[in-house]
Amino acid sequence: MKKIHILTALFIFLLTDANAAMDHSGHGGGGGSDVTCIHPRLDKIQPAHLATVAPGSEFSFVVFNIDNPKVVSVMVKKQPVDIETEFKDPFYVVKGKIPDSLRNTAARIDVKIDAKYNPCKAAQGWLVKISEN
Repeated sequence: MKKIHILTALFIFLLTDANAAMDHSGHGGGGGSDVTCIHPRLDKIQPAHLATVAPGSEFSFVVFNIDNPKVVSVMVKKQPVDIETEFKDPFYVVKGKIPDSLRNTAARIDVKIDAKYNPCKAAQGWLVKISEN
């Protein structure tokens, strides 16, 4: 009977030690939360940073490390833009269009990924020059 108590105590100690290590590793989320995430990453942005584009031009990029494309939002010069997403394992391809109303100006394409948990959120963007026509 004493062996069972010792094994139970050892098991509880090991479990507590593993949880403490996870909270201090930067991946446990701290504060008692069991949140683990890999930060979302954007890649293959088109058009390239500082490229000159026509009004209404298409832009695209890929997003890695997200489970749901609904967490992705895009604004161009602080105007919300409709986007289309397509899953291409292991990433999502995201496409949208520069608003036709933007002409002869520079604009930032702002991408936000609003994950449920703060450590998993991301924001990134790039600038384009929009021509007159």
